[in-house]
Amino acid sequence: MKKLLTEISSCTICKKHLPLGPRPVVNGTPNSKIVIIGQAPGTAVHASGIPWDDKSGKNLRGWMNVNEQTFYDTNQFAIIPMGFCYPGKGKSGDLPPRPECAPQWHSLLFDQMQDIELVLLIGKYAQDYYLKKAAKRTLTETVKNFKSYLPNYFVLPHPSPRNNIWQAKNEWFKKEVLPELKEQIGYIIR
Repeated sequence: MKKLLTEISSCTICKKHLPLGPRPVVNGTPNSKIVIIGQAPGTAVHASGIPWDDKSGKNLRGWMNVNEQTFYDTNQFAIIPMGFCYPGKGKSGDLPPRPECAPQWHSLLFDQMQDIELVLLIGKYAQDYYLKKAAKRTLTETVKNFKSYLPNYFVLPHPSPRNNIWQAKNEWFKKEVLPELKEQIGYIIR
C-alpha cells in the first residue's frame, strides 16, 4: 500500500489539464474500514494536502458524528476521491473530477484494502461510477433510495455549504438518512 500511495503521489497522468498542477490527495491503509469517495479536492485541500480540510469536510464529519482525530485515522477511513487533484474552476463551481484517476487507481487501492465494511459514495460522479445502472436518474432519487445500496454503499449528496438549499428542500435527508449514516458509522468504528 505504501508503494502504491508513493506511486500515486508522483502521478502526472492529467498534468496538462490541471491549472494548479498535480497534487494527488488520497489516503488509506490495508486496515481501512470505511472508504470515502467524493469528487475532487478544492483549492483549500490542494493548498493543505489534507483531504476534506474545508467546510465540506466539517459538514461531513458532522453528518457522520465523528471528530477530526477519528476521521483522519486511516485505519478507520480511507479517502479516495474520484479525481485526486484539484480540477480547476468552472462556471458555477469547481470543474468535474478528472476522469483518469478512478480507472487508473481505484481498483489497485481497493485490492490493498481487505477490511472494508462500507463505501460512502458522495455526489453524482461517485454514484454513477460505482452504481452504474443501479443509480437513479437524479442524485436526489439515489439518496432517497439509500437503503437499497446497503450494506456495501452509503450514498450521500456533497456536504458543501452550497448544498444547504438542497437540504432545506429535502428535509427527509436530515430525518431519515443522517441518523442511519451515524448509526452505520458508529457501529463500524466502535
